[in-house]
Amino acid sequence: MSVPTYLSPDAFLADLFKTRSARRGGIVRRQRRDIERYVGLEPFLQDMRRRGFTVVANADQLVIFCNREPLRRLT
Repeated sequence: MSVPTYLSPDAFLADLFKTRSARRGGIVRRQRRDIERYVGLEPFLQDMRRRGFTVVANADQLVIFCNREPLRRLT
């Protein structure tokens, strides 16, 4: 996903949550750098808490589970 430099925090989040995967309660991933640049990490995490979504980090990626289901680690 190519993100324009002028994107507001609200527009970034709206774009994230209009993806098919997010609308269906699936997962989306974004680079941490993009989230920090357009929204800020803490405001982003606050919004995810408000929505009841889980976010996990691996390397430079944040994975957002767009549902309220519990996670189970299998390995």
